[in-house]
Amino acid sequence: MEPSINYKNIYYPPGGILLWIIIFLELITFGIALLAMVFSSQENPELFHDSRLLLNTTYGMVNTIFLLTSGFFMAVAVSEFKRNNIRKVKLYLGLTMGFGLLFLGLKGLEYFEKLEAGITMSYNTFFSYYWMLTLFHVVHVIVGLVILASLYFSIKKPDMVLEDVEASAAFWHMCDLIWLLLFPIIYLLF
Repeated sequence: MEPSINYKNIYYPPGGILLWIIIFLELITFGIALLAMVFSSQENPELFHDSRLLLNTTYGMVNTIFLLTSGFFMAVAVSEFKRNNIRKVKLYLGLTMGFGLLFLGLKGLEYFEKLEAGITMSYNTFFSYYWMLTLFHVVHVIVGLVILASLYFSIKKPDMVLEDVEASAAFWHMCDLIWLLLFPIIYLLF
């Protein structure tokens, strides 16, 4: 007797087509905005360069480490779920969320410092892009944390399936990827 084939797993990625359409649309949206920023910088390269120097590159790098570390722990959580080790899944989900919260805390400090210095969205073109792109990313991180918290508290339910965990991981990794596009362009390029 031949084993049955689950065609859903062959044709549909974790979380289903809709989730991946959303992920691709988000990546395209951020990509278009970053391209617009790069093209805008060609009109006034000195303004963009001088404005970029007002950013704290150390904050950006530490936040990159926070998100990459959280992404690593998310991958480990998925792996532990496949091994049916719920205790470790919860541990690694907690670490994932913890590093996501560290990212938000440091980003909040950076925003506070910018606002204290009078650097708002209307400060100049560079900071219009900076605020728009980074705040939109922060919204994605917050949504990702809500998804992960929901997963964390429902992990023991009998109807929890690998696809739910993998879909949550896909969204979280999208947040990582978006930051990996934002950080070098905003903090290092100009």
